[in-house]
Amino acid sequence: MIRLAVLLGTFFAVAALVGCKEETVGAPPPPHQLTAEAIGYYCGMNLIEHGGPKGQILLSSRADPLWFSSARDTVAFTLLPEEPKDIRAIYVSDMSRAPSWENPGPNNWVDARAAFFVIGSRLRGGMGAAETVPFSNRAAADKFAAEQGGRVVTFGAIPRDYVLSSQPTADARAPSLEPKAAQTN
Repeated sequence: MIRLAVLLGTFFAVAALVGCKEETVGAPPPPHQLTAEAIGYYCGMNLIEHGGPKGQILLSSRADPLWFSSARDTVAFTLLPEEPKDIRAIYVSDMSRAPSWENPGPNNWVDARAAFFVIGSRLRGGMGAAETVPFSNRAAADKFAAEQGGRVVTFGAIPRDYVLSSQPTADARAPSLEPKAAQTN
């Protein structure tokens, strides 16, 4: 009987410690509103001057978010070994709620790790590169891919070379939006 009491006591003590640890870690911080003051981490340009989905990363070591002019740049930051790894949250524009491609909206963010991304679509991101177009739900991502080309993947399945290469892989390359007569080889 004493042995059972000791085991139960140990179980409840461990459960209490685990519960305390989860409380201190807590939920990730909420996303910040996109404003005219948001400057791209890599490009140094104002985000609202560029169309397409945006991103923000919240770090433990910084009060303000790191802003990105494209969802692709946001994903790239997480893959680069030289970038900080104290990431508390990664948010990207939820294009299923965006008013338009040119105006993804200041407050419609989705956790990048829970989003569905369309890669290889015809649309280009904020800096003119192939984009990882984020959506909060699979149905919206599937619809976008059917209309604009590309395929749907999750955050962890985005090909590394798609976001880190200056030329996306042939599997995920986005065709140009220029009319065929205007294209040059």
